[in-house]
Parts: sequence; structure tokens; C-alpha cells
Amino acid sequence: MQTSILKEYREALLPWYTIYPTVPEFTAAVGAETYEEWLRGLPADDSVSLYLHIPFCRSICWYCGFPTTITRNDAPILNYLAVVRDEIRLVSEQAPQGLLVNDVHFGGGTPTLIGPAGFLAMIELLRRRFAFRKPATIAVEIDPRTFTAEIAEALGAANVNRASLGVQSFDPIVQKAINRVQSESQTAAAVEELRRHGVRRINFDLIFGLPNQTVESCVQTATAAVAMRPNRLSVFGYAHIPSVIKNQRLIEETALPDSVARAEQAGAVADTLVAAGYQEIGLDHFALPDDELTLAQACGRLRRNSLGYSADTCKTLIGFGASAIGRVGEGYVQNDVTRGFYSRHIAAGRLATSRGYHLTDEDRVRAAIIERLMCDLEADVPAICAAHGFDPIRLLDSAERLAMLAEDGIVDIEKGFIRVRQEHRFVIRAVAAAFDGFLDRVSP
Repeated sequence: MQTSILKEYREALLPWYTIYPTVPEFTAAVGAETYEEWLRGLPADDSVSLYLHIPFCRSICWYCGFPTTITRNDAPILNYLAVVRDEIRLVSEQAPQGLLVNDVHFGGGTPTLIGPAGFLAMIELLRRRFAFRKPATIAVEIDPRTFTAEIAEALGAANVNRASLGVQSFDPIVQKAINRVQSESQTAAAVEELRRHGVRRINFDLIFGLPNQTVESCVQTATAAVAMRPNRLSVFGYAHIPSVIKNQRLIEETALPDSVARAEQAGAVADTLVAAGYQEIGLDHFALPDDELTLAQACGRLRRNSLGYSADTCKTLIGFGASAIGRVGEGYVQNDVTRGFYSRHIAAGRLATSRGYHLTDEDRVRAAIIERLMCDLEADVPAICAAHGFDPIRLLDSAERLAMLAEDGIVDIEKGFIRVRQEHRFVIRAVAAAFDGFLDRVSP
């Protein structure tokens, strides 16, 4: 990939387009009352997904950009869980009876810090308040450094069937530079415990572009990961924004690879995973041929939501916990980011929604185009517009970035059908940005 293209597109500060419009467009105009109205308006037989945000860790990873609290004792976690349980009750009282849960995701932070009893109690509450499909997908994010046999047993008892393990890098030099020391043996032991207790769908998260990282160390990490045979892997590029994320100021900037080195690392990891039998999924995922993501991509059902790529087709996502994002038909909602304010809202008997976004018809068609680009690396703009009763000429004519992308050989365009060239898949966000109605239309 040409250096000029890397600098012009790949390193641009563009959204990841897990949702559209993106979170910066959320406003306080959508609050608790609006969310209550939207919940009450859900169809009684609607299929929904649930997300629970557990924002606690035992130590801080310097690269991490997620809101989390570092605690060495369990009291803050137990207090928070009590609030989340109250929120679940409040939301379930507003929503119609009979909602069918397809998918549950515990995210963090480190959600397994709630412990075996806390996890089982939370699952039991959810099952009392909502109807679960059989089988429902129940997924949990795991830090192998704090994982125990006891929590593995609890996950098995709760019928958890997918676990996502943070790996990032197995290189000790890189691990020290990001304050996340985690051995291959720790990770392998966690995988073994999970599989022994019936949690057989395993995801790994890897990162490239970290301090002191090299192509060789990235390949070694990918090779070690493949040996444990996870069902899928996410391979993200590290985003260094210390002006926003304070803990990133502890990272030595001079040790960060440049844009060309990052591209080489990403390409080397991709080559390693593909050679091991994994298929490329969208921008940054890889999955085995029989994984749900691979099957969904093959038949055009791959989706993208606030958690990333998914085979989940639910249009409704209900989020619980501080900063959690949800979506219903009318738009997006987000709980108060600050844990203290979130808790006070729930204690007062009201939902903790602090901001959100009410979707327009134009937002929906732009979101559909962006999602297909991010999932399939192509989009039939006229067909998508026709399905939404929208004029494709209006969108195509306003997407000035497309001409630049075509001129640089990143996309091919024929009668409104846009296809990203395989060698430029890593700049797919720049293509999606051509249809972002909130970005400057001239330069990426």
C-alpha cells in the first residue's frame, strides 16, 4: 500500500462506524422520558439483545480507551451490581412483556470480577425479567490474568457459550510497555478451563501498532494464538490519543511504529491468520469457516453494532450499566457515563439515560450503506436507497470523497455500486466516511 494513501486515509481520525450516527452526535434532547416512550412502543414479540457494562479492572492497561475503574477490593463492584439489578427491573417494567432475548453480552472492564455468585445471580435475574430464546447466545469478556476455575464453572452453569479473551500481544517487551504482562500459559489455561466447562466458542483480541511492536513479534503472537485455535480473532490497530485518554500518556510515544510499519504489521497478522485457515471478516475480524460470522458474511447477513461485527439480527439492543449504549427502532440511547450520576438516577427510580439520538429517514439510509460497506466491503447504493424510498442521486452527488477514493484506486464504482479493492480493505473507514452526513465533505 502506498505511503501517501496510508497517510491520507488510514491514519485519518475517522469513526470506527460500529453505529451511525456516531456517539459524538448524541445530545441531551433524548433522555429518560424519551427512552421510556421508546421502550413502551416496542412490539411485544420483539427479539432483543442485552448488553451489561461492568466497568472495573484490577489494574490499568495503558493503551485502553474504555471507561473503567481500578479497584483492588470488591465493595465498589458489589455496590454497582446492586444498581444494575435495579436498572434491569426498571427497564423491564417499562418494556412490554414477552420480549425474546437472542443475545446477552457482558462487557467491561473485566465483567468476571463480579465473581461466580454475582454472575449466576445476574443471569437468574435476566431470565426472570425477560424470555430467553433456546439457545440464546451468552457472551462474556475475560481477562486471563484474573480468571479462575471457579468463575469458569459458574459460566458453564449459566450456559455461557462464547468468551472473548484479551490477548493484545504475547511479546514480553510490548507487554511491559503497555502495563499488561500476560503469559501464553495463562491464556492457554483460561481457554482450557472454558472449554472444559462447555464454553467452546472462543474469541481473541489482538492489537497491532503498540509500542516496541514489530512485524516479527506480531507474527509470533498470531502464531501462538492460532495454536490455541480460537473460533475468531479481532485484530485492532492501537489508537494513540493521549490528549483524550490520560492513561495513554504513560506510553512512550517514540516507541510507537509509524503508519507504514503499522500497515506491515496488520498485513503480516492477516497473512498468518488466513494461512492458518481463518477467513477475513470486514475490517478487522478473522473467523473459522464454521463460525457464525463467516456464515453470516457468506449470505449477506453480517451486521455491525456498538460491539463490533455480529451475526445477531436483532434491531433492538438494551444496554445496562454506566455509559451503556442501546438502540431501539427510533434511535440510540446512552446511560450517564459517570458512575455516580448513573447510580443516583437509578436510586431515584428513573432510567439513567443522559443522551441519545433520534434517527431520521436519511440517517437510516446512510447507516445502511455504511454498514454494508463495513461488513461486505461493497454496497449497492441504488438498491439500498430504493429499499428506503430514498433518491440515490442525492447521496452519490453529495459524497465528494468518492471521486477522490476512485481516483486513488481504492474503490471501483459502477452505476452506484461501490466495491473496495481487496488490497485497500484497511482503509474501509475512509470509504464509509463518504456517506457520513456529519463529516466535512472535502478532505478525509
